[in-house]
Amino acid sequence: MNEFTSHKAWAIASHNAGKIKEIRDLIEPFGLTADGADELGLPEPEETEKTFIGNAKLKAVAGAKASGRVALADDSGLEVFALDGQPGIYSARWAGQPRDSYRAMDKVRAELEALKATDYGARFVCALALAHPDGPVRVYEGEVRGTLSFPPRGDKGFGYDPIFVPEGHAVTFAEMDPVEKHAMSHRAHAFNLLVEDIFGS
Repeated sequence: MNEFTSHKAWAIASHNAGKIKEIRDLIEPFGLTADGADELGLPEPEETEKTFIGNAKLKAVAGAKASGRVALADDSGLEVFALDGQPGIYSARWAGQPRDSYRAMDKVRAELEALKATDYGARFVCALALAHPDGPVRVYEGEVRGTLSFPPRGDKGFGYDPIFVPEGHAVTFAEMDPVEKHAMSHRAHAFNLLVEDIFGS
């Protein structure tokens, strides 16, 4: 047991229901429970950093201070190679307000078509930051590469999942069984690094 695992109820510093569910599913096997930012009344800090890791740390530290719990924060997004890595850290708000993933996916398609792009390669990146209320912070980053496919397909995922086909597969993340996606996703890769570090497995 360490300073992180001695806390059995964590805070997930996110207001995104899809992310909260995925993270809960990942930590449950370790005997941990977690509440999301809405349940705990946590504020949503402005994401002022320029990297996924920077924004994840910012959110985790704010969540730990506000809740008094170990806080796990995720900052993740889609990087499209032909668009010079956009939408990147702006993935959730790329299409403006109100946030609408289908409008954002349509914007990706429109920009690729405007460029007459032939490379639809992309990657999902996930940075996880784990912050202790007494100060320590640890960070982990994972990725999964694939190809974009239009029109969107599937209703099991969230965000850009309906247009992302991971390498070696013929279906989008949104068409996959969640268990299959969890085993291979960018979030799972980052979480595996966290598990090795925190739980020593």
